[in-house]
Amino acid sequence: MPNRPRTQSPGRRTVLRGSLLASAAVTLPAAVAAPAFALSGRPEAAWGVQVGDVTSSSALVWVRSDRPARMLVETSATESFRRARRWHGPLVGSGTDFTGTTPLYGLPPGEQVHYRVTLSDPHDPRRTGRPVYGTFRTAPARRRDGVRFLWSGDIAGQGWGINPDIGGYRVYEEMRRLDPDFFLCSGDNIYADGVIEPSVTLPDGRIWRNITTEEKAKVAESLDEYRGNFRYNLLDENLRRFNAQVPSVVQWDDHEVRNNWYPGQILDDARYTEKNVDILAARSMRAFREYVPVSTLHGPSREGRVHRVVRHGPLLDVFVLDMRSFRNANSPGRQPDDTSGILGADQLRWLKRELSRSRAVWKVIAADMPLGLVVTDGATDFEAVAQGDPGAPLGRELQIAELLRFIKHRRITGTLWLTADVHYTSAQHYAPERAAFKDFAPFWEFVSGPLAAGGFPANALDGTFGPERVFVRAPDRANVSPMESPQFFGEVDIDGDSGELTVRLRAQGGSVLFSKVLRPGLTGQ
Repeated sequence: MPNRPRTQSPGRRTVLRGSLLASAAVTLPAAVAAPAFALSGRPEAAWGVQVGDVTSSSALVWVRSDRPARMLVETSATESFRRARRWHGPLVGSGTDFTGTTPLYGLPPGEQVHYRVTLSDPHDPRRTGRPVYGTFRTAPARRRDGVRFLWSGDIAGQGWGINPDIGGYRVYEEMRRLDPDFFLCSGDNIYADGVIEPSVTLPDGRIWRNITTEEKAKVAESLDEYRGNFRYNLLDENLRRFNAQVPSVVQWDDHEVRNNWYPGQILDDARYTEKNVDILAARSMRAFREYVPVSTLHGPSREGRVHRVVRHGPLLDVFVLDMRSFRNANSPGRQPDDTSGILGADQLRWLKRELSRSRAVWKVIAADMPLGLVVTDGATDFEAVAQGDPGAPLGRELQIAELLRFIKHRRITGTLWLTADVHYTSAQHYAPERAAFKDFAPFWEFVSGPLAAGGFPANALDGTFGPERVFVRAPDRANVSPMESPQFFGEVDIDGDSGELTVRLRAQGGSVLFSKVLRPGLTGQ
């Protein structure tokens, strides 16, 4: 894509200034390492900056202070910040855990935007902290500019946290060097139900060492404990540097609250004193809203929902689903009538409407759970869509069948599904000639992850929608540590001239495991 403004991969000056890092591989932010010293000075933003939901003209900038402060954002076309534009942000305080988000509007399309965030004393604007720097590219207005992004999910799961012996979350540095337009996080941004122990002994006798915090010493129940889970990942230098250069599109799944949760669930788990999952989910959503820049949670309309469309120029619309908040209870999934399903009736109507309105060449459906992979919840219940019966749709499959039928009959082209969740990487092709339910057009589903969690063996396939596993790379046992198996992420590259979309499934270490080229406007490929 020669027409795109690209940053130079290893260590741009803006990102290095903005990361506030020491030379060590993993450095605790000053607000954690020395709170007494930090509070004696000016406002600090040691947790870095983030940008979310970038379009051709807008973005959301996030920061966290170490005390009450006023947020100021400046943007410029150059690193010198000549003719900088100022954006006066909110007063951040304890009500939002000292986090703040400032929306930017009227940005130029297809351009590199440099920004810096300055925090000032709310009682004395002259007392300011050191600026924190970042950069991002707005979505292109021209098709020929092309689009390239990465996706994955599952961070700090199964007890595998930030390990200073291996340089922390090194996969984020590898992804940063690829310099994508944005990163799609497919859920499980945190593991609120996952305790991080100081050390874990691996099967071969090696010791995995974790950085630990008070909030990660037990399952999260209180609002402060959920907040602490989001802060934990930001202790990693690689992630903060990544956030300063690569904007995000984020969804959530189960571990933001607890494993396999659904609305109305009452827990039978001795680790929890609060048994009502709806209360836990509300606390988690508040922390999620505070720590993740999401347009439907921070924009002027404040719809208070995660599902949304992020439009990235004429080539791409990303349909971000919420397959957690509106689902029915996990069950054997054999009911012949199911209006709630995994999306809820209102979200399904929204998705149909937005897909039919989309004029983008490619329509990525960002799902936080796979469609045809059998994900169990205990001995009899199922967690995702598939329930292991290869026959006609039942349970949550009915809702997906309705959606796939709609896509076919409305002749909506260019749809593909991206997800994470199952802790391995694979490519599935779905076709009616192999399926029990046949009233749909063929499509692809690509799975990639985890980023910093345990690896697991591949799940069984359910034949209702005719999936064929074209590629898979997965461990042969459960909960393989990141020291034993590479972490996985995916790459999507849309060529501006031909409109062709290339999916690459990548393993940490630089290797491309699988690649597939899809042509625009076609089905059954």
